[in-house]
Amino acid sequence: MIGILIITHGTLGESLIHCASHVLNKRLSQLKQLGITAQDDPALLLPQARNMVKELNDSDGVLILTDMYGGTPSNMAAKLVIPGKVEAVAGINLPMLIRVLTYRERDLDTIVTKAVSGGCEGVLRVPMFKLQNAAS
Repeated sequence: MIGILIITHGTLGESLIHCASHVLNKRLSQLKQLGITAQDDPALLLPQARNMVKELNDSDGVLILTDMYGGTPSNMAAKLVIPGKVEAVAGINLPMLIRVLTYRERDLDTIVTKAVSGGCEGVLRVPMFKLQNAAS
């Protein structure tokens, strides 16, 4: 099973895990998060992130999901990438996380593709809800 590490600003990762657990109605294994605050020194958190990747890897690989490309979390993730073993995708949202959790028994390349498609396809304009007129 692919391990998943979420690295985000603040408590976003923790909140996404909580929401995904609710949607899927189960406890999620091999999933960890690391929240980075404005007061944190990323250089001091990097060893912790490396240890988390090691803990999550059961030989199938690890996918790191971050919130915003170019931000501190994605810059940290870039330092952890080992092509084919540890991959990273930026732009995490709940549809992306649900898609990843659903396909995590597949290989790492597949789950990276599913993460990107889930994130993109989960962004839609919501149409106005129209009530049917009972008098018509």
